[in-house]
Amino acid sequence: MSTSYDFDTVIDRRGTWCVQWDGVADRFGVDGLLPFTISDMDFETAPEVLAALRARLDHGVLGYTDWRQDDFRSAIAHWYATRYGTAIDTGTLVYGPSVLSQFSQLLQMWTSEGDGVVLHTPTYDGFRKAITGLGRELRGVALGDTAALERELAREDSKVLVVCSPHNPSGRVWAEAELADMAALAARHGVAVISDEIHADFVHDGRPHVPWSRIAGEGRWAIITSGSKSFNFPALTGSYGFIGRPEDRTEYLRRMETAEGLASPAVLSLTAHIAAYREGAPWLDALRDYVAGNLALVAERLDRAFPGLGWEPPQAGYLAWIDVRAAGVTDDEALQRVLVEQERVAIMPGGVYGAEGYVRLNVGCPRSKALAGIEALIRGIETVRSAV
Repeated sequence: MSTSYDFDTVIDRRGTWCVQWDGVADRFGVDGLLPFTISDMDFETAPEVLAALRARLDHGVLGYTDWRQDDFRSAIAHWYATRYGTAIDTGTLVYGPSVLSQFSQLLQMWTSEGDGVVLHTPTYDGFRKAITGLGRELRGVALGDTAALERELAREDSKVLVVCSPHNPSGRVWAEAELADMAALAARHGVAVISDEIHADFVHDGRPHVPWSRIAGEGRWAIITSGSKSFNFPALTGSYGFIGRPEDRTEYLRRMETAEGLASPAVLSLTAHIAAYREGAPWLDALRDYVAGNLALVAERLDRAFPGLGWEPPQAGYLAWIDVRAAGVTDDEALQRVLVEQERVAIMPGGVYGAEGYVRLNVGCPRSKALAGIEALIRGIETVRSAV
C-alpha cells in the first residue's frame, strides 16, 4: 500500500451537517453515538480530486454547465477500459442527480402502478422505499435462489429486475456466468434490467467486476452508477449511467431535462468525476487495501470472540454484513438497545434491509474507529447472550 496516503488520522465530521454523525438521532433516537451507519466513509476524498475542485473554484464562475462534453465522457471511458477491461459506447451515456433519482425515473418509464419489481433480498433500503413509494410491488428473491428468480420473472406483471452488482448489503460479487444467466432469464420473460453498480470499484481479492453492458445482449437494460461511493463525494451529487436502447435513452433524458428540470448538472460533480477517473486510481487502490485490513480486523475479532461464527469479509465494499443469530442473538431489539444505551454506538439493524438477525457495520473509517465498533458489537452480543 502506498505510504503517501493517510487513512489513520481521524477527521472530526461533527457539525458539518453530516448524515452519519449529525443525523444519528433521526434514526436511533439518541445523539452522540459513535456511528457505523450510512454508507459513506470517514476519509477525505483523493487529493487529486480535491486539487481539481480547488482549481475549479478558483476560476470563480459557477454557472450552468453541460455533461455532454468530451472531458467527462472520455474520463468514464478511460476508467472502464483500465478498471474493468471494458470498452464502452459513450453514446449510451446518460446523467442524473443521483443513482436513486435515475432508479426512480427508470421505474416510471418501464413500469406502471401495481407492476412487480424483482430484486434479491436482503436489499438496499433505498430500493425498497423507491419501489413501494411509487406504488410498485416489491418481489424479493433470496440470493442464489435461481428457481425463485425465474418464478418471479415469469409472472405476467413482473416488469423490471433490479441487480445490485456488487450486492448491497452482502457484498457479493456476481460471477459473469451468474449475470449471463440473469440476463437470459430477463430476456426470456421480457423483463427490463436495472443494474446498480455503484459499489463496483470496491471489489476485493482480485475478483473482477463485470459491467452489465458486457452480458446484456438485446434485452432492455440500464446501468446506474457514480464515482461518489468509491471516491467519497456524495455531497457533490451527480451520477451517470448507460441505457441500451436509443429510444429509452431519449425518453430518459426527456424526463430528466424537461419534466424534472435537470438539464444542468452540478459542475463540481463533473470536475470530481473527471479527476477521480483520470488520476485517482492509486489513491483508490491504497484505500481499498486499507479497508480490506479493517475487514480482516473484524473477522479476526469475531473469530476470537465467537469461534463457531465463521464470519468472512465481503467480496466487495466496506460494509460488514454479520449474522448475529449465529453468535447466539435471537432478539434484535434487545441487541439494539444494548448497543445504543450501553455501548453508545449506532450500527444498522438487518431489518432495515429485510433481514432480521443481521447487522451492517460500516468500516469505511480509520482503523481505530473500526476497532471501537467491532469491540462494541462483540460486547453487545455477549451482554444479550448472558441475559438469556
